[in-house]
Amino acid sequence: MNNNEPMNTSRKIAGVIKTLVTIVIFVFYMFPFYLIVLNSFKAKRDIIKSPLSWGGKKGFTLDNFVTAFEKMDFLHVLGNSVIITVCSVLLIIIFSSMAAWIFVRKDWLINKVLFMLMLFSMVIPFQVVMIPLISIYGGTFGLLNHRGTLIFMHLGFSVSMAVFMFHGFIKGSIPLSLEEAAQIDGASRFRTFFQIVFPLLKPTTATLIILYALSVWNDYLLPSLILTGKSLYTLPIATKLFQGAYGNDMDLLMAALVMTIIPVIILYIALQKYIVAGVVAGAVKS
Repeated sequence: MNNNEPMNTSRKIAGVIKTLVTIVIFVFYMFPFYLIVLNSFKAKRDIIKSPLSWGGKKGFTLDNFVTAFEKMDFLHVLGNSVIITVCSVLLIIIFSSMAAWIFVRKDWLINKVLFMLMLFSMVIPFQVVMIPLISIYGGTFGLLNHRGTLIFMHLGFSVSMAVFMFHGFIKGSIPLSLEEAAQIDGASRFRTFFQIVFPLLKPTTATLIILYALSVWNDYLLPSLILTGKSLYTLPIATKLFQGAYGNDMDLLMAALVMTIIPVIILYIALQKYIVAGVVAGAVKS
């Protein structure tokens, strides 16, 4: 009898157990999403009486999506979310990559101090600075209810983590010789970064686009504090319109939630192949 057979058998059993555990966790995690999608096609009475059933008495209907689309002014609110998300993510990527490049290539004391301060700021919860921040920008400067203020705050809260990710990737994966060769050929520092360094940051860039697009797109707390005018509402705030103090339009709320997450799912599918590579290259090599 081969001594390796018991070991191989135990490995197979362990593999089966891990697979089963993974499936259970996946089902448990996806169950709320399944309920949202299922109930978005059902009438409110059917959702209350039998949330787990297929269709209910009135069957599946698209009326929820049509009504929610009109009541929340979906195209206008979608435009607000797109503008805020695209501008925020674009600024985060550009400023963070440039700062990380300077931190890696220039061995200045100020760079080390600033990089350490950014790392320390990552552990500070947003709730700690939430009230003072709103008081300063709202009471002192009167800058609330502007998209620019929200974009600026997203940049401030996100740049530290992005710099950390870019810093690790540049330090471990981009050789200095490429930049020196470009400078010998007469390329300026600006051109060297955007034509030599930045294209090589694609894995980390794609990962950060996914992470921050999800974060900014789904953020409710910060926009609800900054954007008080209905014309500036983002999708998460607009979906709150279907949930009141004395009643909930659950059918419309479910449909609105489904419409809200579709753009993010499309973005994730388009960039998912870069996520693992970017996280590993950016975090492990730091």
